[in-house]
Amino acid sequence: SKNKALHEPAACTPVCSDPSSFKVSSSVPSNIKELADEDVADLVLKNKVKDHELEKRLDPFRAVTVRRMTANRKLASVLPQNKPNVLDKLPATPSLDYSKVHGANCEIVVGYVPLPVGLVGPLSLNNETVYVPMATTEGCLVASTNRGAKAITQGGGAQARIVRDGITRAPCVRMESAMEAADLKVWCEKPENFARLKQAFEGTTSFGKLQACHPTVAGKNVYLRLVCFSGDAMGMNMVSKGSLAVIETLQKEFPSLQLVALSGNMCTDKKAAATNWLQGRGKSVVVEATIPKDVVRTTLKTTVAALVHTNMHKNLIGSAMAGSLGGFNAHASNIVTAVFLATGQDPAQNVESSNCITLMEETDEGDLWISCTMPSIEVGTVGGGTSLEAQAACLEAIGCKGGGATPGENAKKLATVVAAATMAGELSLLAALAANTLVQAHMTHNRKSNKK
Repeated sequence: SKNKALHEPAACTPVCSDPSSFKVSSSVPSNIKELADEDVADLVLKNKVKDHELEKRLDPFRAVTVRRMTANRKLASVLPQNKPNVLDKLPATPSLDYSKVHGANCEIVVGYVPLPVGLVGPLSLNNETVYVPMATTEGCLVASTNRGAKAITQGGGAQARIVRDGITRAPCVRMESAMEAADLKVWCEKPENFARLKQAFEGTTSFGKLQACHPTVAGKNVYLRLVCFSGDAMGMNMVSKGSLAVIETLQKEFPSLQLVALSGNMCTDKKAAATNWLQGRGKSVVVEATIPKDVVRTTLKTTVAALVHTNMHKNLIGSAMAGSLGGFNAHASNIVTAVFLATGQDPAQNVESSNCITLMEETDEGDLWISCTMPSIEVGTVGGGTSLEAQAACLEAIGCKGGGATPGENAKKLATVVAAATMAGELSLLAALAANTLVQAHMTHNRKSNKK
């Protein structure tokens, strides 16, 4: 369902680059601590109190309560069916249903580690308003990403597109000779034979569709990189189960074939690899936005020329000199990991999911064009950690909990949100670097005083 209305850019003063934003505004009612939580929430929604000032105006505990009220009301206005209390199952006090963890998420459980969750937004994406939950212990990260989201929304929003969608598994099989390995490769590449592999694979799953088989020969070894559409699941279990059926089919044609490992590391899962950077894994996403030069100056506190200059020398030349693989960005993994933790994704897959190249140009009108291309975002909205209540609440806040009306719809939306949030984070950090305000921001937002 489409959102009913786009939310205006955040009214709060941008942080992390503007020293004036570190000060508490003086227009707040003097009796704010005596007001009921609902009344304070109303003041926040009417922009009479800045939501990032709540801790100073109230106390850290009341601030969270009030902020949840305002966030729930904002989310209700953009999500289908006017769901009133989306964040209620996102814990604000210690709680975890261990019965849901057992047999699904963790073994030998002794407790859990609570992580604070911040909410970035509104972020205008594909002509809709989204809010992005981020779980992190790095001060300034959420505030900085929120500043980028504000600039993007002020500029009319971002557009994102999925250009490729397929999770991969690459079994390693071994033949009796290199010539037989070559024969296997040629056999798999014939359309009529691939059709047999596809039938075997899809007989193991309701949603999975085998899209391709890319064999690579290394002597007697053959690495069969199987590409699978996995619906709204991230798909590793699905593609692994289907891969076994493919191997069984191949063994009927090649009796000498031996399975060395179901994963032969050409997948490639949870490791830096050129194959993911070039061929993609999971969702391949490209996102772009144009930020007016006035917004760059007032919200990001820098200039278009300075941003383009910094991005070229840091993200492009600097990363090239470092021999970076998929790391032509400022801090994509920061945002990817924070969203992954909040929404129940596999955090170890931030390795390949954070592959990103950030590009910036000055338009003919003098505005800033920015894009992030991310070829291997691995996400799902069903299975794994997405079934836990807190993580499911975060997915619902985005508007992509569970399976979509069309298989894969929700997982695709989550991937575009990850990419757009990453672009917001890139925009803000690069602005801070261009304006040389990064250290000041972190000293303010990422350090506790020594008061006793």
